[in-house]
Amino acid sequence: MPILPEPVQNLINAFERLPGVGPKSASRLTFFLLRAPEDASKNLADALNALQSSIAFCERCFNITMAGNQFCEICSSEERDESQVCVVEEPLDVLALERTGGFNGHYHVLHGALSPIEGIGPDDLKIKPLVERVRGGAIKELIVATNPSMEGDATALYIKQQLKPFSVRLTRLARGLPVGGDLEYADQNTLLRALAGRQELD
Repeated sequence: MPILPEPVQNLINAFERLPGVGPKSASRLTFFLLRAPEDASKNLADALNALQSSIAFCERCFNITMAGNQFCEICSSEERDESQVCVVEEPLDVLALERTGGFNGHYHVLHGALSPIEGIGPDDLKIKPLVERVRGGAIKELIVATNPSMEGDATALYIKQQLKPFSVRLTRLARGLPVGGDLEYADQNTLLRALAGRQELD
C-alpha cells in the first residue's frame, strides 16, 4: 500500500471522523480538494474557522445563534408563543420542525439523548435548564419531540418524571415518525402530521 504524504493522510483521517463518512468517501473528498482550485480549500478552511469563532448557543433554548447574541432569533421574536415549548435533541431538529411552518412556539435543545451505553446521563444534557424554564411558570405546554428511539423514549420519560411537581401539559409527537429514525430526515408532511397528532405523555 503506497504511503501518502502526511498532510493528505491527516485530512483523510479528519474526514473519516465525520459521521457518515467512511474511508473511501474521505479519500475522495481529500483528492477532490487536492485537485480543486486553491480558493475551494481556502473557502472550506474559512468556513470551518468561522463555525468555531462566530457561532454560540442561545442562553435560553440552547439552539445555535451568532456569537455575541444572548438569544437566538426564535427566542428574540415577539411573534412566537412563549407558552408552548418544543423539546428536541439537536439544533438540526429545530430546523426540520421550522421547515413545516406548523409550530409557532419556542424550543429547548437538549444536545443529545440519555444513553447509558455511551455514558450520556442527565447532567450531560440541558435538562436542568429546562426544568428551570418550566419552574418560571410561563410555559403551559411542553411538546417532547425527542427522536422515536429507545434513547429518545428514555429521555422523554425522564423529563416527565422531572416535571411531575409542575402543572404543565406534557405532550409527545404522534407516532407518524418511524421508530429509530431522526427528525432531520423526516419529510415535512410526516412532521406536520406528528405535530398535529401529538398526545399526552403518559
